Amino acid sequence: MQDEYINSKIPGGISKDNRRLLDLLNRKQKEPFKISDAVEILGISYHKASRLLAYWASRGWLTRVRKGLYITVPLGTISPAERKEDPWIITAQIFEPCYIGGWSACEHWGLTEQIFKDIVVFTSHIVRKRKIPIQNTLYIIKVVQKEKLFGTNIVWRQQTKVRVSDPTRTLIDILDDPSIGGGMRHIAEVVRQYFEGEYRDEAKLLEYMKRLNNRTIYKRLGYVIETLNLKFPHIIETCRLNLSKGYSTFDPTVSAKGRFLRRWNLRVNVTIELENRNQ
Repeated sequence: MQDEYINSKIPGGISKDNRRLLDLLNRKQKEPFKISDAVEILGISYHKASRLLAYWASRGWLTRVRKGLYITVPLGTISPAERKEDPWIITAQIFEPCYIGGWSACEHWGLTEQIFKDIVVFTSHIVRKRKIPIQNTLYIIKVVQKEKLFGTNIVWRQQTKVRVSDPTRTLIDILDDPSIGGGMRHIAEVVRQYFEGEYRDEAKLLEYMKRLNNRTIYKRLGYVIETLNLKFPHIIETCRLNLSKGYSTFDPTVSAKGRFLRRWNLRVNVTIELENRNQ
């Protein structure tokens, strides 16, 4: 039995017994699965399941997403190697406990018109790399403590439950780390969309900022709201009361030094649009 994973363009022949087991796996498993799942479904040992899945993948009857994770190939598939799974489903299978966040959540909630190819994932799962390519999709990983996996909603992708940050948590996350929000110029437009749209929740916003406990968020948010001339004085005042000492960089994703703004204790190194679209 082969141990190498070969990208077969046309599935090769398999024995009658193997076909019976493969048919059972196809009927029972519609989502990405691990070796342990195959053990339970097929009623065989872990060692046998591991070798059997590798063999089927080499013959083109399964697609190997990454080491130890597979997806079934529908009958009639011409090129199994090109079979791709929904990246959100992959996220739930690999990085749990986790949620989709950053610019990926901005797209989901309609807070941006920009399209981002990469997927931002917040997880408490220990991972060594912060950028992981899987099936031609790059996953940007943010490792956080488990108790900080709050402020999420469940969405269904096929038969899989996937957590995504709610609009308010999405906003707080990208203000906390502008690198996962496309930089502060883009984030300023997300802030505008949030405050002018259906998802605005001022009480939840203040609660989340307090729970995340990064005072730089107050600086960035207060400055953006004030600069865009959005009429939310209570939010601005709360941000002013929670400024930390010392200067923080407005947009750490760019190298420009910028000017120091004492009012918000910010080094403003990028400019944002000043007009208010409601005027």
